[in-house]
Amino acid sequence: MSRFYLLVFGFIFHLTSVAQDSPEEVAEDNVLSLNEFLAYVKEFHPIAQLANFEISSAQAELLRSRGAFDPQVMVDWKNKEFKGTEYYDVLNSTFKIPTWYGIEVKAGFEQNQGQFLNPERTVPDDGLYSAGVSVPIGQGLFINDRMADLRQAKIMQDLSQAQRDIRLNQLLSDAVLAYLDWYLSNREVNLFENFVDRAEIRFDGIKQSALAGDIPTIDTLEAGIIVQNRKLSLEQANLKLIKSRLKLSNFLWFEDNIPLELGPFVAPEDLDENSLDPVLGTNLLQLENFVLEDHPKIRALDFKIDQLEVDQRLKAEMLKPQLDVEYNFINERVGQFENFNTNDYKAGVFFKVPLFLRKERGNLKLAKIKVNEAQLDLDFESLQLQNKIQASRSEILSFITQLNTFQSIVEDNTSLLRAEERKFSFGESSVFLINAREVSLIDARLKEIKVFEQLLKSKADLFNILINDVTID
Repeated sequence: MSRFYLLVFGFIFHLTSVAQDSPEEVAEDNVLSLNEFLAYVKEFHPIAQLANFEISSAQAELLRSRGAFDPQVMVDWKNKEFKGTEYYDVLNSTFKIPTWYGIEVKAGFEQNQGQFLNPERTVPDDGLYSAGVSVPIGQGLFINDRMADLRQAKIMQDLSQAQRDIRLNQLLSDAVLAYLDWYLSNREVNLFENFVDRAEIRFDGIKQSALAGDIPTIDTLEAGIIVQNRKLSLEQANLKLIKSRLKLSNFLWFEDNIPLELGPFVAPEDLDENSLDPVLGTNLLQLENFVLEDHPKIRALDFKIDQLEVDQRLKAEMLKPQLDVEYNFINERVGQFENFNTNDYKAGVFFKVPLFLRKERGNLKLAKIKVNEAQLDLDFESLQLQNKIQASRSEILSFITQLNTFQSIVEDNTSLLRAEERKFSFGESSVFLINAREVSLIDARLKEIKVFEQLLKSKADLFNILINDVTID
């Protein structure tokens, strides 16, 4: 499908009515909030749709496993005639119901005739009815292949839910980072636009003063160079903004898998150091109530261990000898219980056991190793998550302290620049000194933006570590 371009990301924000709105309302309508952006990612992104397939696949697997317990009807009919002689006509039909503990309930009907019929197949002319059970007394009584498959399929449903959460929240984490890049690029562009305007206003004032003979003409050259430097920085920031906007567009989709491209007139919401907390659940106070066992990765590993333990039980069951007992009552008429005779029956016993059990013992040992590996993986992942959460918490606190420091530095540099501009208006300073003060302010502002970026991204990293079920409205 071709790329679907939206200059103003229109049909999401209903910008068709913008012309009738006031400027303040237009600016507000053009804002794409983080919460709204994540809602569209979660609802329409192809990876989010693929994540839902995890659950659908698990449901299909559960349905397949339950099929092993479906009742079965079997009909076996054989007939042979040769040169006008009926050798045999054999009909054997069976209705079988598998049950949970390996027991099978059976009912059958057989009717056989023919001149060369095997004597053991001789039955009354109207046929013979049977009903009975088959019971595995040894191997397969408490767990067998179909019981293990069903138990593992039920566990797979929970496992698929945890895997879906991991996959979806990883997508949301990547989307948050893309949004933050877009937001910070916008902030840098706004910063340099402001300083370009200031430089141009200063240049015009200096040029007028030079024409009036109040200051040397050489000052206009320096002021013009400052304007060019500011415009160059603005152009570099604009390029960064375009790239971040295109990167963000990778996460924007709509119904029917229509890809969207973010328009240049859409702006991010204004963020502060606490803006991400209600959206991502990264408030440090909430970490005290964080339950490690509820983490999707931990839940997924727990469910994996449960599956492996079912397989281990099945492998241990294979060490038992196979001893199947079958007993069927037989009668000529259905429902004639008054003629029921306990001496009329069909019975059988099947017994099998390997002498050395090397295959079975090897399979059980491998199953135990897999369980131990999964348990070690769970222990390691739990410790790693705890340490990552603590490291992320310390990082966030450090960036908050750094941000407060840089904000103070920015305020001080702003005061120095204003004082220098005031001195310049009295003829007690120069363009060179003003430019030096302005460069220091720009450097401080950029460092402040960088630390703010690190703070926001550290919270996004914390969200990626926690990958909780965050509700995106």
